Amino acid sequence: MLVVDYGAQYAQLIARRVREANVYSEIVPHTASVSDMLAKDPAAIILSGGPSSVYEEGAPSTDPALFEAGVPVLGICYGFQSMARALGGRVAQTGTREYGGTTVRVQSAGGLLGGSPSQQTVWMSHGDSVQAAPEGFEVLATSEGSPVAAFEDRERRLFGMQWHPEVKHSVLGQEALERFLYDGAGLAPDWTPGNVVAEQVAAIRAQVGTDRVICALSGGVDSSVAAALVQKAVGDQLTCVFVDHGLLRAGEAEQVEKDFVAATGVNLKVVDAADRFLRALAGVTDPETKRKIIGREFIRVFEQAAREVVEEAGESSAEVRYLVQGTLYPDVVESGGGEGAANIKSHHNVGGLPEDLQFELVEPLRTLFKDEVRAVGLELGVPEAIVWRQPFPGPGLGIRIIGEVTAERLEILRAADAVAREELTAAGLDRDIWQCPVVLLADVRSVGVQGDGRTYGHPVVLRPVSSEDAMTADWSRLPYDVLARISNRITNTVPEINRVVLDVTSKPPGTIEWE
Repeated sequence: MLVVDYGAQYAQLIARRVREANVYSEIVPHTASVSDMLAKDPAAIILSGGPSSVYEEGAPSTDPALFEAGVPVLGICYGFQSMARALGGRVAQTGTREYGGTTVRVQSAGGLLGGSPSQQTVWMSHGDSVQAAPEGFEVLATSEGSPVAAFEDRERRLFGMQWHPEVKHSVLGQEALERFLYDGAGLAPDWTPGNVVAEQVAAIRAQVGTDRVICALSGGVDSSVAAALVQKAVGDQLTCVFVDHGLLRAGEAEQVEKDFVAATGVNLKVVDAADRFLRALAGVTDPETKRKIIGREFIRVFEQAAREVVEEAGESSAEVRYLVQGTLYPDVVESGGGEGAANIKSHHNVGGLPEDLQFELVEPLRTLFKDEVRAVGLELGVPEAIVWRQPFPGPGLGIRIIGEVTAERLEILRAADAVAREELTAAGLDRDIWQCPVVLLADVRSVGVQGDGRTYGHPVVLRPVSSEDAMTADWSRLPYDVLARISNRITNTVPEINRVVLDVTSKPPGTIEWE
């Protein structure tokens, strides 16, 4: 199913809610032509909300041909108004705005609102409203500021609502989405982790054939699940390459060699490249430059590892064509993937890849959110200790040091990070938060007093966040006693640090990582 994005705040959320209904969804920009949309062979289409007014000059419009294609369509908020206008309805600015919780009156419990109570609380965000429905449409609901708050043409399978069913504040919103998907569009809820595994295994085999493959294994859930999928598909054709780039947290290299290999039996090649990465990062402070350097060096190390894999196998004339990466959908979106997407930051495995890449990429998780990856991992039998590991970025501690990355600064940050992780685990909070980056403000110093003497040390920032998929996040309200233990232990055991601060910024406006 396609979600057409009109610049909506909630376009990603619509796609997620559809997936929660076990129907696969993708997002396309409103600038895509109808022919491009139909080329994807969508089973249904949802038109998202957006910040514009449909009658303003330059506002995004909807080609009426979309509604003649025979594909079921649901318009939400701006998409609802755009549909009404394109089909001959009337949209106007009434002077009555509806923001937040709003009561709608259901006057016809048709297909879209089947079984709905006569009144329900929904979430609105609009200043315009549909005054008259297009010919052939039945008005299903009204509100104080919306004479037409929902409509449908069941014969043509066209539906619309002024409110946002994708947000939790719309009490029966998910039910309305599912009625559109299951009843209005006739879709089956069969997009499950088991089906994802079967589809990806088949796709990997079709792409790779009998060629050799290497996987960029970090030990995190993304690369581990990607490796498990590829191994299920091609078996011994896969060799996992674990690059110790010197930017890891304490104990991570040992965990990868022990836990993942024991659980999967995969072929693992370990490369110690810490000195190489430190040399490449020397003197660099710009975060985008750091990410691109790390991405470039990753690929160069993989290229050398691939040659060694072939040589060790005694196949000197063969080549490794494919590189497996644990790229996720949020990585692609934030790196500017897709038409109309803003480049928020270049993920090392997307925007940070060198242009002269010598591998063809295998990215079986590229269309999945993090929670979906975890579900697939459990389906594959990946150990829970790996599946539920908190996310850790590919560039590692290199983007958690604000300033130049040096061996000394890495050791300081490793020690502080280890304390924070130990205390969170001891408090039983590992599953309650998404992750807790510890950030070293390496180019900042603050005055302190330790042992009755003056200190001039570094501050570190604790960044505990809660999220479903990393597209949005809120800071986690950790218990004060846990925060106190973390702060006391860090300042007592890491002599270079004399101050611990807490980041209480949501995403947006901040990102989860500082760089």
